[in-house]
Amino acid sequence: MQGRHGLGKNTFFNHRKHGVEHKKKIGYLRHMAIEFTEGMYFITFTCQHWLPLFELTNSYNSVYKWFDYLQAKGHNVKGYVIMPNHLHALIDFGVSEKSINTIVSNGKRFIAYKIVERLKEQNKPEILLQLSEAVTISDKKKGKIHQVFERSFDCKEITSQHFFLQKLLYMHSNPCTGVWHLVKNSVDYEPSSAKFYISREQGKYCIKNE
Repeated sequence: MQGRHGLGKNTFFNHRKHGVEHKKKIGYLRHMAIEFTEGMYFITFTCQHWLPLFELTNSYNSVYKWFDYLQAKGHNVKGYVIMPNHLHALIDFGVSEKSINTIVSNGKRFIAYKIVERLKEQNKPEILLQLSEAVTISDKKKGKIHQVFERSFDCKEITSQHFFLQKLLYMHSNPCTGVWHLVKNSVDYEPSSAKFYISREQGKYCIKNE
């Protein structure tokens, strides 16, 4: 039986079941003060002041490059939507000595750097000023110049196929609903994995069916 996104009942959800030995390993790593990460998560982060920075700077490719980096480190991107001012992604994190917070924060930092570069190239001093004014005093002391994304991000663990499908449908519907209405059909929105799940064709970024 195929669902709305062309998924069979048990397809695409490979969330790991933690056995006894796995739990022992987690305990050991925590004891060694190294945070352990493994499992699928729904990640969302937003541009500062909800500015449409991805769209303004055409920085979608920077997100794809971050995805490439994640894949190279054993973290599989299972779905995504890059909206004009925020990003949703379903990421199946592999074993890592870095916490999810660190992995995502590093990704935000990489993408932010590219966005600032584009804003400078496009001569957008007003926007750069807004991003500069958003930097906290403590961060300024550390040398930070621009606050491109909101400081926090949403991170929800995917614990069932139902939840996976729920989040997949939610983010793929984003461009068609609410205040956006960017396209009539989610399959037509290019910075998204909807095309792969609905028509079985790869979109701008290749989603691996593993």
